Amino acid sequence: MAKKLILITGMSGSGKTTLANKFRARGVAVVTMGDVIRGLAREKGLPPTPENLGRLATGIREEGGDDAVAKLCVEKIDKMPDDIVLVDGIRSIREVEVFGDRFEVASVAVFASQKTRYARLTARGRSDDPSELATFKARDDRELSFSLSNAIALADYIVLNEGSLEDFEDEFVNLLTLIGWF
Repeated sequence: MAKKLILITGMSGSGKTTLANKFRARGVAVVTMGDVIRGLAREKGLPPTPENLGRLATGIREEGGDDAVAKLCVEKIDKMPDDIVLVDGIRSIREVEVFGDRFEVASVAVFASQKTRYARLTARGRSDDPSELATFKARDDRELSFSLSNAIALADYIVLNEGSLEDFEDEFVNLLTLIGWF
């Protein structure tokens, strides 16, 4: 039986990791694409600043194509014993295609407004989160340049994340039913 992948996409701060954690709490293995970029930064001895991670994310895609990070994740997923794996952080439709060529996939776009996302990111405090609106908008522009908008627009399912955590839990439960693998 082929592995099944849940592919999570969305803009930064939309709630992708929160959704991934809900699946993780149900025993689903999670691979985070951003961890590949953060790992490269560690290997190169670079601090994980928004600028460094942005340059690395752009550079790996310029060298290896829009699907370069996905190909690295496929190698990791192939070695995992799990039947269902969630991939957090899809950035392009080409990445969806790479996973779809190898596994059964269900793609999920998490949506939140720009205002909501910016508030979340400034409150979150991760090292690569923007501290000012200009950095936030530059990150959005960079991610959209990877064709993220196509991955969002062509997702199999959409989860709205504008309200409370309870509202998001309702969206999650509905998503489980829609996907039908649980």
